[in-house]
Amino acid sequence: MVWQVTREAPGGAGECGVSGSSPRLMGILNVTPDSFSDGGEFFSVESALEHALALLDEGAEILDVGGESTRPGAEPVPQEEEQRRVLPAIRAVLDARPGAKISVDTYHAQTAEAALEEGASIVNDVTALRGDERMASVVAGAGCEVVLMHMLGEPRTMQRDPRYEDVVREVRDFLRERVDYAVGCGIDPGRIILDPGIGFGKTVEHNLELLRRLDEICELGFPVLVGTSRKRFIGTITGVQTPKERLFGTVATTVLAYERGASIFRVHDVRANREALDVARMLLIGERGG
Repeated sequence: MVWQVTREAPGGAGECGVSGSSPRLMGILNVTPDSFSDGGEFFSVESALEHALALLDEGAEILDVGGESTRPGAEPVPQEEEQRRVLPAIRAVLDARPGAKISVDTYHAQTAEAALEEGASIVNDVTALRGDERMASVVAGAGCEVVLMHMLGEPRTMQRDPRYEDVVREVRDFLRERVDYAVGCGIDPGRIILDPGIGFGKTVEHNLELLRRLDEICELGFPVLVGTSRKRFIGTITGVQTPKERLFGTVATTVLAYERGASIFRVHDVRANREALDVARMLLIGERGG
């Protein structure tokens, strides 16, 4: 089954997932000791809050709070430890900014449930509801938004010689199947966001092909989230090995993904990506006659 969903973008600017609509920036808040780019920097509640407020002030509409690294080779974290990391951060942000929109980056139903009780309103599940059999019912019961992401394998193994016959077709078919599963579990299709999983079980060429043909993913009719920020494939192309120095390559992928229909962008560097998207949006609006 193909589900077609139309949503108004923030401010009523148009349909999400269509070039020219208002993009949504999701700022990354990793409260982990081992994330690939900023592990350990925001591990304390105080540093996490300071960074969260900076991301919001720079224009992030959503904060994605994660307590387990999903970098290639990362080991899983017990749910209790994940909750010990993310829940105080969520609580602190919402105490400081009650209107902030929080996403919890987890595939554990218990963590999602606790985060939603604290005030989170999006579950960002890198397993697309496969990692915990209770997750779909938690999301359906809460009526929250959910991000369904494609990942080949799991973080520990996903970059060990990933292969596809046609990466775009296979990712698209997977996402369509997960949408059908989610809706069958009672999740409102109007609350579903899709993520092709750039860098999750993909080679450099797989990532580039997904970005080139991103419109084929957007044709499924759901808002599409793209997360390329500071990723290794950008460093492979540019020769920049330090993740924090991959900003310029990240901005290029953000703008191109927006032109191809993506509407949500998960980034570390909010201001640079926001300004690039502001310019791109005005150009696309003019190109399409307002």
